[in-house]
Amino acid sequence: MVEREQRNRRTTRPGDGVRRPTRRRMWALIALVALAAGACREPATGPGETTPPTGPVAAADFDLQGHRGARGLKPENTLPAFETALDLGVTTLEMDLHFTADGVVVVWHDPVIDVAKCAIDPAASSPELDPRTADDDSLNLAQLTYDQLGAYRCDKNPDPSRFPEQSPAPTALAGRAYGIPTLVDVFEFVGRYAAAAEKTQDQRRNAADVRFNIETKRVRGDPATIGDGFDGESPGPFELAILAAIDEFGLSDRVTIQSFDHRSLRAVRKVDQSVGLAALTAGNQSFPADMAAWGATVWSPDHRAVTAARIAAAHEEGLLVVPWTVNDPERMESLVTLGVDGLITDRPDLAEDLVP
Repeated sequence: MVEREQRNRRTTRPGDGVRRPTRRRMWALIALVALAAGACREPATGPGETTPPTGPVAAADFDLQGHRGARGLKPENTLPAFETALDLGVTTLEMDLHFTADGVVVVWHDPVIDVAKCAIDPAASSPELDPRTADDDSLNLAQLTYDQLGAYRCDKNPDPSRFPEQSPAPTALAGRAYGIPTLVDVFEFVGRYAAAAEKTQDQRRNAADVRFNIETKRVRGDPATIGDGFDGESPGPFELAILAAIDEFGLSDRVTIQSFDHRSLRAVRKVDQSVGLAALTAGNQSFPADMAAWGATVWSPDHRAVTAARIAAAHEEGLLVVPWTVNDPERMESLVTLGVDGLITDRPDLAEDLVP
């Protein structure tokens, strides 16, 4: 992905046919929401004293998350996708995690190797692959070793009509690294980006502070999805390996672990009090009433379930509200007006005006 200065000189760019919120209007919306939230609070202190903010985050803290990196622009959950998201100035890299048969945490959304997204790399010097491996099969990640996964190149666009701007072209740092990365690979890559001469000072500075929103892809009722013997109570080898990687890089203050299976989050909280936890919900579901009590810090709903009343209720419990997955600029504006604290998008290029 080209740097910000280059993008500003272009006469066209992806999304030019889509109505984008102007920077001035978007910042005005965020500022107005923050001011309104402050005005609605009753003072709890005497004259001349101030009350710490308890409502929506300030504009400078709005959390723009690149979904699977930047799925609308690059093949998902790959190093080029994360590089593209960083080029665009996201505040958080959102990604999905699975666990290989030999205990490696990898960044991938699906429980399988889907031939609509991946193919065996002709250049790969792979070990003996699972006998089911063929161009027309899908393979379960939990039954494959990390070395076996290394034989795949995942640079296909499974839905061109939905993501017409997605391109497998190389990026400046990651090049054509369209394999399935490990979580450690991503942490290391972001560190390399933060020191890269090819990037602008602003891009390097942002990468040095960027957050990570990492999803455990456990499925309640289908333990084979991860296959590590998780008992639903204590953290399994999957959660422990994730926490070990976070600790290795000293990133506990920059990582949020999210999941639709809240048992995974509860298990993490039993052994780690510092990492953020985001409870994902689907459909028209409000946030579970006990979410904050067991340690969640973020409610991340389907954006279509977001209402002003639900945001207010979540804020009252001390929860941030970061909906998924929002790709329409007008919907982004409406969510900002409602008072969300951030959003997750496949197209961070359409939401650049949400961050400084």
